[in-house]
Amino acid sequence: MKKLAKCIALTAAAATVISSAAMAEGVYYLNFKPEANDAWQALAAAYTEETGVPVTVVTAASGEYETTLQAEMAKSDAPTLFQVNGPVGLKNWVDYCYDLSGSAIEEKLTSDAFELKTEDGAVAGIAYVIESYGIIANKTLLEKAGYTVDDIQSFDDLKAVADDIQARKDELGVKGAFASTGMDGSSDWRFKTHLANLPIYYEYQADGISDTDAIKGDYLDNYKAVFDLYITDSTCDPSELAAKTGDDARNEFLNGEAVFYQNGSWEYSSLSEQFGDDEIAMIPIYFGVDDAAEGLCTGTENFWCVNAEASDEDIEATLAFIDWVVSSETGTKAMAEDMGFVIPFTTAQESPNVFVKQDAEYTANGKTPVSWNFTTMPSEEWKNGVGSALTAYAAGQGDWDAVVTAFVDGWAEEVALNQ
Repeated sequence: MKKLAKCIALTAAAATVISSAAMAEGVYYLNFKPEANDAWQALAAAYTEETGVPVTVVTAASGEYETTLQAEMAKSDAPTLFQVNGPVGLKNWVDYCYDLSGSAIEEKLTSDAFELKTEDGAVAGIAYVIESYGIIANKTLLEKAGYTVDDIQSFDDLKAVADDIQARKDELGVKGAFASTGMDGSSDWRFKTHLANLPIYYEYQADGISDTDAIKGDYLDNYKAVFDLYITDSTCDPSELAAKTGDDARNEFLNGEAVFYQNGSWEYSSLSEQFGDDEIAMIPIYFGVDDAAEGLCTGTENFWCVNAEASDEDIEATLAFIDWVVSSETGTKAMAEDMGFVIPFTTAQESPNVFVKQDAEYTANGKTPVSWNFTTMPSEEWKNGVGSALTAYAAGQGDWDAVVTAFVDGWAEEVALNQ
């Protein structure tokens, strides 16, 4: 049953994380989200204190979840709780997924749309968080430049404002309009996955589909326009982006060196330590296609799966733990406040996350959320190919045609390889 033909070696960073963990019988959660690590550690400790059941949380290094999961699943003390990012991710792990049909956590879902099912109808995974991403704006700096977020209603508006800020950066006391578009592994997912979602979304919308074996790339010119804006109106020269990290971009925004920062609602906890809710806002990644209707990119790639190969006792312990997380006062408060999550369960607490509230406002005002279609990207290798081409393009060592080739031809090649 163990299908690890695609296993590759752990990176040194991920190995360090794993070697420091003490595995114990009970619950072992391999966490996908580094930004939520501290909150998960505290929540696990609270559960153990309340129930006596040991819970170990290990957090994979950014960008290394799949390789970490592959390595850990080969061990005798494998995770009892892990994550897949959607139907493509499920293909590698479907044989390991315990059927969650009829479980307490499934019965608390607000909709069966949050279930990830196998071909025979088993519930292999359950979404545990709904998130949004877009362009986070420092409203104070924006107003210093003479603008408000209401002045930005389209890609043309965004470009005009960003170009003006970049031209006046010394006067305004910033390093650039946009925080660095880092292409280091801790940051490149923002562009090879999250930004790359938009040309896929609009192609799917135009063709009335939700998946494809052959992406056409009809909206890659729009992708180029946004990426060009990011790397031109930036805190640094494009040639430096290959080494720029996620922390670099966050710190530039926190330090008031950039007005705009592409990221998601998961950043609220770190940003709220410095900014009040009235000082930051999230606006759509206007793509120049249907800007008047566009809302934030909202969805999930986070599906919990319980390891079917764990012992019966550990499976039951894991089911009890995740049910407690999404239903208890302690668990739901941690999810809402400490992690800033909106969870798709009837027991959820209201999140104080201002970005979550802004997403709801966009929707209430008739804007259409941009769905998360990057879960249909054919493989991690495809993302890496696009990321490498983007990095070379930004550095002036490759042209945009190479990005198009990686996007379109690479998609078809990866689909063929994985069939």
